[in-house]
Amino acid sequence: MEKSNDNDHKASHGGSGGGTTEKWEESSPGIRTAETMLRLAPVGLCVAALVVMLKDSETNEFGSISYNNLTAFRYLVHANGICAGYSLLSAAISAMPRSSSTMPRVWTFFCLDQILTYVVLAAGAVSAEVLYLAYKGDDAITWSDACSSYGSFCHRATASVIITFSVVCFYVVLSILSSYKLFTRFDPPAIVDSNKNLEVAGFGS
Repeated sequence: MEKSNDNDHKASHGGSGGGTTEKWEESSPGIRTAETMLRLAPVGLCVAALVVMLKDSETNEFGSISYNNLTAFRYLVHANGICAGYSLLSAAISAMPRSSSTMPRVWTFFCLDQILTYVVLAAGAVSAEVLYLAYKGDDAITWSDACSSYGSFCHRATASVIITFSVVCFYVVLSILSSYKLFTRFDPPAIVDSNKNLEVAGFGS
């Protein structure tokens, strides 16, 4: 009899997540729409940053320079391309009612949002550092500034980096939203103590 009650308790505990999920989905269609728009907005920004950087080259009496000559700028192009693809795919999935309701999908969104945030942030940060050196130079190692000779190239690269940081802002908000969805809709995983036949939360143990 005791074992039967235990199983009933586990079943009711496991089913609570699904009920909470359905209630959350039904009572907050506005949140789903807002999330879809937030995921869709970075697509245009990522493509804009990518295209601006791809077209960034300059030739004058000092020589030729292109984004392809700098590893940081190539990384920025690739990061924005990956981000645009993920943003479009995640927006399509998020727009479908209850398509992202299951725990595996919520966890997937949570993890990928965090990863993309840091990938794009790293691309913007390393490109900003390169631009700083291009504008200011470095007297300690006798590097002169390059932007005085390649002003147009630097201006376009700066525009691309600024757009990339605006993408980071969207992804910070998305990371917070996906964290909220995960940790408010699902209980922490339970660990069964075989000695006491009790369930305890997996977090903070």
